Amino acid sequence: MKFLYNIFIHIYIGVLHLISPFNNKIKTMLKGEKECFDKLQSLNPEDKIAWFHCASLGEFEQGRPLIEKIKRQFPQYKILLSFYSPSGYESKKDYSLADCVVYLPNDTKKNARKFVEKVNPDLIFFVKYEFWYNYISALKGRRLFQISLILRENQYFFSWYGKWFAKQLKNFEHFFVQNKQTANLLNSIGYNNVSISGDTRFDRVITIANNAKSFPDIEKFCEGGKKIILAGSSWLADEKIIQQAIKNFDIKLIIAPHLVGENHINEIQNLFPDSILYSELANNKKVSDILIINCIGILSNLYQYCDIAYIGGGFGVGIHNTLEAATFGKPICFGTNYHKFQEAIDLINLKAAYSISNGEELEKIFETLLFNKDIYNESANAAKNYVKEKTGACDKIINYLKI
Repeated sequence: MKFLYNIFIHIYIGVLHLISPFNNKIKTMLKGEKECFDKLQSLNPEDKIAWFHCASLGEFEQGRPLIEKIKRQFPQYKILLSFYSPSGYESKKDYSLADCVVYLPNDTKKNARKFVEKVNPDLIFFVKYEFWYNYISALKGRRLFQISLILRENQYFFSWYGKWFAKQLKNFEHFFVQNKQTANLLNSIGYNNVSISGDTRFDRVITIANNAKSFPDIEKFCEGGKKIILAGSSWLADEKIIQQAIKNFDIKLIIAPHLVGENHINEIQNLFPDSILYSELANNKKVSDILIINCIGILSNLYQYCDIAYIGGGFGVGIHNTLEAATFGKPICFGTNYHKFQEAIDLINLKAAYSISNGEELEKIFETLLFNKDIYNESANAAKNYVKEKTGACDKIINYLKI
């Protein structure tokens, strides 16, 4: 099986090269991988290196609070940050707390051996789902950890054809997992070096809430006493449902869409003709109750201004980050595609969040939350307390490391 895996990796790389002339994302990724070893020259192998590998941007957000804690408490460690996906690398290639940011070369024996020899890492953290056979092999005997890991019983480690790969997990010093189910699954295949530390994202969102940035122009927009609904990371399907749901309410709406390109912004403006753009807000003289955020990077701070949060993606790719709203104590609504996200399930069970399938259902939830103060307060408090009770994963990891 190891032989077949390595053949597959080389075939996969060949296919990527064939496709790359027609796919800018793949072309960017391959170019970045090619430049990786030159970029690693900026690190001194004699330095203490803490290497964090994240598949993409979502995994980075889970690794970020631990990076910040290590950088703050143990400044002698240089931080190496690697990504597989362009969406992660291109967003965080200038991340200030990392001493070096690279694409991780594909998982061949040669690449893995060369990478580990050049970096000579002291601490290695693979975030959430990252398992690369040859890299794990090359890191044998080093302090290799999985953090924020969550597994399901239908994954290959727990099937007859995945036993060969599961044996490679012996090279991990410790698994820091999100829940008891993951711990039990690892125990079932012989791994007891497991701690239920929880999800490091809770530490991240608490930090955001405690250090929330202010936006004077948005604060001015929110004045007047009307309730504020914020749609975060919304897609067109979400925005159409929101348009239907708010017709009978005298509220203000902030839309911070997942895509901020011109085409999608135009689609939103067609749905909400009286809206104004954030980029024009400072000099705007138009009176409007609908604001479109046509930039990225500020959404996590904007939930402080709303009364109700709607999280997008539930009618397509899957809902986006609910914790950023929950940490500010906001009741949350989203579509039907949320079942892969434990925090969404938990928030629904706590009546801090509500799943809807159409505009009529969303309108009823809005009506309840806007006009029933007791239910609103119960939802808001449940959301805030849920996040507060789940923090502390980074401290558990740091305490184990004893560095």
